Amino acid sequence: MPGAQERVLRRQIASVQNTKKITRAMELIAATRVVKAQTAANEARPYSERITQVIQDLSAAGAEVNHPLLSADRVLAGAYNTTVIRAAERQIQAARAEGKDFALVTVGRKAEGYFKFRNYPIDAVYSGFTDRPTYDEAVAIAARVTDLFINGGCDRIDLVYTRFISLGSQEVVVRRFLPLEDTETIAEAGEAGATAGFEFEPSANAVLESLLPRYVESRLYAALLEAAASELASRQRAMKSATDNAQELIIKYTRKMNQVRQEAITTEIMEIISGAEALSEDKDKSDPEELLLDRLDSDPFPPLGSRLKAHHHPDHVN
Repeated sequence: MPGAQERVLRRQIASVQNTKKITRAMELIAATRVVKAQTAANEARPYSERITQVIQDLSAAGAEVNHPLLSADRVLAGAYNTTVIRAAERQIQAARAEGKDFALVTVGRKAEGYFKFRNYPIDAVYSGFTDRPTYDEAVAIAARVTDLFINGGCDRIDLVYTRFISLGSQEVVVRRFLPLEDTETIAEAGEAGATAGFEFEPSANAVLESLLPRYVESRLYAALLEAAASELASRQRAMKSATDNAQELIIKYTRKMNQVRQEAITTEIMEIISGAEALSEDKDKSDPEELLLDRLDSDPFPPLGSRLKAHHHPDHVN
């Protein structure tokens, strides 16, 4: 029984060790990728911030456009989901409670599977690049949601994603993606004198109008990069936790196996000691003469040679 239990524990330890190797490898891969994703997100921020500042300064300087991406008095709500499914679902439920319709554009297989299984209407699906998004992919998604907003009857797009703060901290963000603020609101954050001395061709209004789609794309690209870095950071933490748990199980099973082995050895030693004591007691109780008499009694007709030896006297002379 102890031997069988020890074999079972050995198999369990080997299985957990294999699992630990896998989770450790996944942790190292995630750690490598999260650094690259964090670098990409940081590198994309200056462009997004600068294009935002240019739009604000142009609006503050008096440029005005009537672009369909700008704010309007509309009530229909939509949801654009990246990785934070529950936050997006809360937005949908809130829209339903107000009697509003919605459309879903999902990024990632998990979001697609979740909403498809629950029969939510999905307008478009994008997947296969969530850990390493490119600007071209952001442009494609931005074009789709922009078309939904301008031509598809969707009056509002909400962007739901995870904002990367640090390796140990990420934050779920629900942000209005479209429509953008009107030029008056944008101008409040800009500086009217920032564009002084610049000449715009064909005009400041035309430049502002052409920048608005790029602004939408840059915001979406920045959100995709933030979400990718957040996902990889979460994966790294999860794999590290799984690796630590596997190590704890290995220690636990090893201690149990050593205990079983020690009990088996102790049992064997006690059996050996008991057998030796029994043999010693039997030897102490044995007497050669009694053993000889017992043998003679048990065999009334011993061989002739045995009888002669038994009755031979040393003083007898032939």
